Amino acid sequence: MTLDLIFWRHAEAHDAVEGGSDLLRALTPHGEQQAARMAVWLNRHLSADTRILASPARRTEQTVLALDRPFKLHAELAPTASLAQLLTLTQGPNLPSTVLIVGHQPTLGQAIGQLIGAKAGACCVKKGAVWWLRQRQRGGVPQTVLVSVQSPGMLPEGF
Repeated sequence: MTLDLIFWRHAEAHDAVEGGSDLLRALTPHGEQQAARMAVWLNRHLSADTRILASPARRTEQTVLALDRPFKLHAELAPTASLAQLLTLTQGPNLPSTVLIVGHQPTLGQAIGQLIGAKAGACCVKKGAVWWLRQRQRGGVPQTVLVSVQSPGMLPEGF
């Protein structure tokens, strides 16, 4: 059995305001465009049964809303969440074949780095970018394959 894990970093958001809540930071107009462009690409590639999990931060919820698909917010994906919390959500016997996680750096980059065996231990995930990984077994050996990396600025015109 294969499991596709797709990591989507929230699009560009307004900078934090002193004394303001990090969870309430909203997307910039450019970030809204980034989310919309990436949502078009994702909707062309995601299966209908994709489970979508997102951080409860406003900027992350705004990013995933661009998909116009059902999703569930998880505190385990908040900006302060740990790598262990994120990875726990991606395990279990009842997962569909595709899981999309919408979250934050550095946790997304740490998860990707661990799954692909990066020596640095983490990958840099640009704002609005998607990393698509596939976990599978080959000859009884677990493998993680990098399927695609997309960022809103890399997509051709018309997205």
